Amino acid sequence: MDEYISFEQIPFGSESFADNPEPRCPCVLLLDTSGSMAGRPLDELNAGIQTFRKELLGDSLATKRVEVALITFGPVQLQADFETVNNFHPKELNTTGDTPLGEAIELGIDLVNKRKKLYKQNGIAYYKPWIILITDGEPTDPYLHAASLVKEGEANKSFAFFAIGVEGANMQILKQISTRQPLKLKGLMFREFFLWLSASMKMVSVKDPSSNISLLPPTGWSEL
Repeated sequence: MDEYISFEQIPFGSESFADNPEPRCPCVLLLDTSGSMAGRPLDELNAGIQTFRKELLGDSLATKRVEVALITFGPVQLQADFETVNNFHPKELNTTGDTPLGEAIELGIDLVNKRKKLYKQNGIAYYKPWIILITDGEPTDPYLHAASLVKEGEANKSFAFFAIGVEGANMQILKQISTRQPLKLKGLMFREFFLWLSASMKMVSVKDPSSNISLLPPTGWSEL
């Protein structure tokens, strides 16, 4: 069905590619909302997401180029499909059930692939998509297929995958999934992490989509 998506099918309230032909810098957030995130961790995560949006809105070019999608797990739910920052209005997240991490990753990759196809159909240049996983536990579903998709996507330069472990995360499993070294969040420094993410995305969005991207060092929020 993706081949037949047209401007007319872009939801009301979204910004069409005709209105904004800028290159796109897509970012998918895969956020763990399992029961163990209840209380202060989820409060800090919600505040961090709002900081992320606010920081990007303060940059006129990033506002036009960065697109954000948000998936929570579990159960796996698409909270927000890709939107430019001014149309990204994340709802406050609540804790739910278990940690179907594998399913969430597979949905995130599928979302990225469909978005890239849509860019190509509409002649829109794009930067390498980012997939950001944040979790405080370990998967409660099979994850090896998702891990193979991550490795395949990284090898083909289809996207960049980042795994962030909150206190309690199984970092060994994250190492099996991510080709990049997973990073451990220091305490509950979600705000600092999202400040780093927004700064990195603003830096990327001013470059040519075909150029190599060097990320800012993850200082302040990551345990070494």
